[in-house]
Amino acid sequence: MNPDAPNRAAADRHARLDPSAWVVRFADLAPRAGAVLDLACGGGRHARLFLARGHRVTAVDIDTGGVADLAGDPRIEILAADLENAPWPLEGRMFAGVVVTNYLWRPLLPRIVAAVAPGGALIYETFARGNERFGKPSNPDFLLAEGELLRAVEGRLRVVAYECLEVTEPKPAMVQRIAAVNRAVSA
Repeated sequence: MNPDAPNRAAADRHARLDPSAWVVRFADLAPRAGAVLDLACGGGRHARLFLARGHRVTAVDIDTGGVADLAGDPRIEILAADLENAPWPLEGRMFAGVVVTNYLWRPLLPRIVAAVAPGGALIYETFARGNERFGKPSNPDFLLAEGELLRAVEGRLRVVAYECLEVTEPKPAMVQRIAAVNRAVSA
């Protein structure tokens, strides 16, 4: 077996994963020269999007197998980290863009918002209350309450767009999403 076959297969599989339309829509909010954090990156669909746009990317997940094929790219930093049971792996770091999709661990919300550098953007999209009627996730611990993302950025970031609604693509779900910018000026 070709030793590169698993990585090539992974790259082919992930190439078919389209980035979130919400993330694509607001990707320009992340300044071009800045690094982007793809938190709970999974297969790396957003890391790949921002790499293609010329950004440096930090991809973080408990299981980094979905981005293993990117390990040789000097523009990406891949961090295996247990975001829920270990210390925050990005202490003191800030990013021009912070992207989170289909992931919620409420204790991290303040750290996620604080990781947005002056002039940078937060692009967040995940499941909301009401999703239980569509299947998983159905546990309220993993479903945002109405306005929860708005409250998370209040006083810290300026909201560019916010939605809490039922969607049909890529599958029926209740989602909440926000795009917000840090209007602070860097020192």
